[in-house]
Amino acid sequence: MQGRGYAQPVKQPPHIGWLVFLRVLFVVIAIFSIGLLTSAMLLRLAVVTRKSLDWGLFVAVVAADILSLVLLGNEGGDEVHTPGGYLGVFLLLGTLVAAIAYYLAADIRHFHRLQQAYTAQQAMAPAYGYAQPPSPFTAATVPSAPQSPHTPPPVPHTPLPQPPIPTPPPPQRPAPARIDQVRAELDELSDYLRNHDGNHEGGR
Repeated sequence: MQGRGYAQPVKQPPHIGWLVFLRVLFVVIAIFSIGLLTSAMLLRLAVVTRKSLDWGLFVAVVAADILSLVLLGNEGGDEVHTPGGYLGVFLLLGTLVAAIAYYLAADIRHFHRLQQAYTAQQAMAPAYGYAQPPSPFTAATVPSAPQSPHTPPPVPHTPLPQPPIPTPPPPQRPAPARIDQVRAELDELSDYLRNHDGNHEGGR
């Protein structure tokens, strides 16, 4: 199985001012030639759209113009006075009006669709990886650092919580009553030792 090929890129359509100029030009040529150059409009349309319908209409208009000239050429004088002459005039003018209406409608519709396709292609371009010009604001404020496509993005490290350091309790001072008691016991012990030493010396 073969997959679908890539769609051909749509070219940017001409400027609208140029298109309007061409439309007015071909319509004026057809009117001032009294319908004899009506086929020029449809020839341009067929070349632009490349549709078989437009090529067929171009051939039909050429045939209608030739038939009109033949019918008008069969008139004996300068004035039209036969049914064939009236048919030639009606065919020439009717073809002119119908060709102008169709030419303008088809040309406008064709370039409108072309503009829509071109706009859609430009909108889809970033999705398919086309390079886009960098924004001047982004380029001026945010420096870009080259990164490898295989390099994972940096992961921010969060510091582990440290256990609180225990503070030593403040030294407790002995109660005054306990100091007095110890002092009294020391005094008694001193008195006892003094008495004991005196009695020992006196016995000698």
